[in-house]
Amino acid sequence: MDLEKEDIKIMRKNNLFKKTVAAGLVLLMTASLAACNGKKTDTKTEDKKTETKAGKEEDVELQVFIAASLNTAMTDIAERYEKEHPNVKIVYNADSSGTLLTQIEEGYECDLFFSAAQKQMDQLEADGLVVEGTRHNVVNNQVVVITLKDSDTAVTGLGNLNEAKSIALAGGSVPVGKYTRQALMNLGILDKVDDASTITTEQVSEALGGAEISEQANVSKVLIAVTEGACEVGTTYYSDTYGYEDQIKILQTVSYDLTGNVIYPICRVENKEADDAKKKAADDFLAYVTSDDAKKIFDSYYFDTNVE
Repeated sequence: MDLEKEDIKIMRKNNLFKKTVAAGLVLLMTASLAACNGKKTDTKTEDKKTETKAGKEEDVELQVFIAASLNTAMTDIAERYEKEHPNVKIVYNADSSGTLLTQIEEGYECDLFFSAAQKQMDQLEADGLVVEGTRHNVVNNQVVVITLKDSDTAVTGLGNLNEAKSIALAGGSVPVGKYTRQALMNLGILDKVDDASTITTEQVSEALGGAEISEQANVSKVLIAVTEGACEVGTTYYSDTYGYEDQIKILQTVSYDLTGNVIYPICRVENKEADDAKKKAADDFLAYVTSDDAKKIFDSYYFDTNVE
């Protein structure tokens, strides 16, 4: 009987061991299945990430050359555009239109050119660098004679500019400098020539009785020369007085009869480095700049958008 009891104990131990092993196997299989299921979920997540990445628009950086007088308005326009097109970054090169034209002709990478005068755009087109069908007139502007708010200058406008102790004047290759010379020609102060931009600063000084003239590289530098008190008066654009109303006063708004229209054209430039995505983005940004929404922005910065 004792032997039989011992055999029963051994059988019970064996059964317990088998149950323990079986339970262990079940747990192991469950863990394996969970791991497999986890891998499947991760794969789906990765697939979704891949799909999202594939659907995202390609990042594009546009090189946009703009006349210095456009800087404030175009900065606002770029900020609004980039909010709607987060994949596009607008990079501005702001200077005189003559300087920008030279840079493009020398091979600087440029996607869009926004000039302050037709002359530079005409030359770019003659160079074969304007993409056909992309040239548009966007805004008009007016030349103004300015001085500091508390100035006691005797100057009232271009007619008695010779009474100024010092004058900030852009060079002839700069549109505002050319338009100022054109107005002085039409007033009979400067001798008539076919191209007003060829009149040197020295010739202007002589015509004004030897007046001291500080030649500036672009319209923004004219404004700085006056606001900092380096020059008594200067000629700039009406749009450039935006934000400086408390610092300067306008002595004269020069009529279009004297300067001619101050039209700003824009175009897409032939850029050999641009791929299809960049060309598409450039066309889209150009369309925005010439849209009715952009006109409202230009109007708010003192530009005249009533152009053909």
